[in-house]
This record gives sequence, structure tokens and C-alpha cells, in this order.
Amino acid sequence: MKLGKYSDVDVYRIQKMLVVRFNKPHRVISTCRVNGGLHDDLECIFNHQSCEPVGHSRKDLKTILSAPERYLQGLCERFELPEKTASLGTAANMNYAAIETQSFRGLEVTAICTGGVEGNAGRVGDPASVWENDGVFEPLDKIGKEPQGTINTMLVINRELTRGAMVRTIMTATEAKTAVLQELAVSSRYSEGLATGTGTDQIAVACALTGEKPLTSADKHAKLGELIGVAVSEAIRETLALQNSLTPENQRSILAHIRRFGASRDSMIEAITSRLQEDTAEVFRRNFAGLDRDPMTVGAACSLVHARDKIAWGILPESCMKEIFVMLGAQLAAGISYRVDRYAVFAEKLSKEKAGIDNHDFLEFMYASCALGYSEKWKD
Repeated sequence: MKLGKYSDVDVYRIQKMLVVRFNKPHRVISTCRVNGGLHDDLECIFNHQSCEPVGHSRKDLKTILSAPERYLQGLCERFELPEKTASLGTAANMNYAAIETQSFRGLEVTAICTGGVEGNAGRVGDPASVWENDGVFEPLDKIGKEPQGTINTMLVINRELTRGAMVRTIMTATEAKTAVLQELAVSSRYSEGLATGTGTDQIAVACALTGEKPLTSADKHAKLGELIGVAVSEAIRETLALQNSLTPENQRSILAHIRRFGASRDSMIEAITSRLQEDTAEVFRRNFAGLDRDPMTVGAACSLVHARDKIAWGILPESCMKEIFVMLGAQLAAGISYRVDRYAVFAEKLSKEKAGIDNHDFLEFMYASCALGYSEKWKD
């Protein structure tokens, strides 16, 4: 199925594959195992769904690492594609791909993205899971295998770029991806940080070899950089909404913002109800979403999370931690109970709670604040 024509390329969806065919010569830079790096002689690029996102192990997937050339050749033969191509692989659904185009004075940038972050979102610098030595990947932990979750980007530009500018497009596109993940407050699955990508993200950028004077800059000051940033951001935001239902509205949740500290729905319910009288605890169990997703409550909880991060990063002094936590915890309790008039009472009670940026201590303080507010929500 042809999805559209964008400048000098045609985009098709063929079964579980998205194909970008060049109608004229293009320069390509990519992270691909085969034909990766910079090339001026490729004829197309494609993104292929190679498996299901969870619990799917196929025998031929082993050749991706052991014999990537053979794997690519098999795909090209099966789908009648030229072997001079760069290929991206993923478990994301090709039906959830997003295509966004931005243009200015004849310059056109098209981003074609697929994405999933539920299992593999990570923050740059998180602990690695494997060590590569002499072509062999050695597990560094008990798992040693990355969970599924990949954001793939194919970027097409209708003007010629210098080789240096081609490299810069990857930096700009990566910043756009990270900005979206931070706006959506996506948690790392490997640390307490916010995610900056997934461990298996891939990208391929193609620019038309027009013979005209090439563009030399794709940074944030250049219009090309702006177009790349907007196109990639919008495409990634759309594909994550389709693939993972990851939207701003669905992230309006206390749990969504504290999951990276080790919280779960069950642990959050258990910790809060342990601080409530049984009749109130039973009401809370049945109405968890009423607290978890209330805008006033989420706003107050986000303030507490944000302050915790600022202390951990050294922006706020740890010597002021207790006072800051008590102030914001009382605000959270007041938001839950709708009793702003009780703010001083809440602050006094929370001053007796242990507070810290350690994950356990932070969550316990958060739960204490929630329980304090909920205990007074229905008092006359």
C-alpha cells in the first residue's frame, strides 16, 4: 500500500514493513548493522517489524546478530527490495507509524516514526546489560537481554546536505525524541531517572543529492534544524500515542510520575491504606483512580517529585530537604482533602514523618501525605 509521495521519495507499507523508495540519488546516514554509516549509493531505506513486542522468540532473529548480511538479504528477496538499502528493525506495529512533514521556502523534511517504550525506556548512562568483546555479547546481569521497546525514525530531506550536516541531523532528531519523552514523563526502566530514549533506538536520514550547493547546518539555529525538531517530535508523539496509548492525558497520574522510584499500583494502595482506618481504606481501594488521576492532586504530587529531582541533582540544597518536603507534602494533602484551611495542621503532622531522596523514604513520605489528605477528605 502506498502511503504517499514526499518530495523525491515514495513511502509504502508492505505487510510488516515501511519502505522509503528513492526516485533520485540520496545520501543516507544510518545506525544500521549492514550499510550503516554514510552512503551515497543506497536505493531505499526501510523499517521492519521483526517480532511481537512481548514473549516472541523466532529462530531467524538470531541471524540479525550472527549473520546480519544474510538476514538483510532474505528480507530484500522476500519483499523484492534492492540490497543496497539501510534497514531498521523493531517490534512496533507498522500500522501505528506516524508521518509528519514540515516545510519552509521549498525545504521539506518528513519524519516517519514507529515507537514503543513500555519495556525498554532508559536514561543515558543507566547500567548496561551486556559487554561486547570480539563480536560476542556477554551478559552483565541476570537478564543480559534487552526487553522490547524501540523508537525508530526515518527522516527524509529534499535538499542536499554536507556530510557533517548529515551527522548533525541525528543529534537534532535525538534531542527532539528526548524532549517528547521528558514532556510525557516517561520513566526509565533501569534507574530512577526520566527516560531519554530506549536501548535499541535506530535512525536513518536521507537527503536528496540535487547537485545544488548543499546545506551546511542542521542545528537548532538553522531552519532545517527547526523543521527536523518539529517533524520528529510530532511523529514520535503520535506513534507513542497509537502504540502505547502514551498521551499527556494518560500521564495525568501520580503513579505515572513515581513509578521510576519503584512504585506500583498495588504497593501504592497497600502503603496508603495501611495508614487509614479500615472503613476509609476500603473506600480508597475502590476509588484509587479518584486520587491517582485528580488534576489538583497530580499537580501537587508533581511538585514534590520535581523538588526531589532538584535536590538529587544538587540544584536545591539537601539541608533544606525536610522543610521543602513538608511544605509540598502539606500542599498534596490539602489538594486531596480540598481542605486548604488545614494546611498548617498537615504540615505539622508531616514534620514528624521521615523524609529523604532515597527511593523508599521518598515514596513513604509521598504515601503519608496522600493518606493524611484522604483521611480528612470526607470529614465534616
